[in-house]
Amino acid sequence: MNSRLVGIVLIVIGLVLAVLAGIWLMTQVNAGMTIGAATLGAAIAFIPVALLEGFGLYLVVKGGAEQKQMGEMQKQRQLLDIVKSRGQVDINNLALEMALPVAQIQNMIHQLVGLQVFSGYINWDGGILYSEDASKLRELDKCKNCGGEITLAGKGVVRCRFCGTEYFLS
Repeated sequence: MNSRLVGIVLIVIGLVLAVLAGIWLMTQVNAGMTIGAATLGAAIAFIPVALLEGFGLYLVVKGGAEQKQMGEMQKQRQLLDIVKSRGQVDINNLALEMALPVAQIQNMIHQLVGLQVFSGYINWDGGILYSEDASKLRELDKCKNCGGEITLAGKGVVRCRFCGTEYFLS
C-alpha cells in the first residue's frame, strides 16, 4: 500500500481518537470527575494521538518524496526508450515531446550515463542525441561529427576538443 495513503489514514485516526477522547472527558467532567483527573486523562490520551499524528505526517512526507523519485525515474525510462528506439533524436524535439526544459533533458542524459544504462553520443552544437552500441564507441578514436581528436572528459564520457560532441560509454 502507498505509504502516503497510510500516513493520511493514521492522521485521520489520530484526529478521530482525539475528538472521541475529548468528548468522553467532557462527559466525565459533567458527571463529577475532578479537573485534575480530567487533565491527567487528557495527557494520557495525548500520547497515542501524538504518535499517530507524528508517524502519519512522516509517512505523508516520505510518500511524497518517493512519488517524486518515481516520477523522475519514469521520465528517465521514457527518455531512454525514445532514444534507443529511434537511434537519434533532436534534443529540442525531445524536450517538447517530454514537456521538459532542455537543461533537464541534458541533466537526465548525464544521470543515465552515470547509472551506466545509456551509451551513445551527443552533438551539443547540432542538438542531436545518438544511441549507439558501447563496444563501437570504445573503439572510437576520432569524432564522428568533425573528425577531430576526442579526449576523456569524465567518468564514461569522452569529448571532441573541436566541436564539443560528447560520447557516452557505459
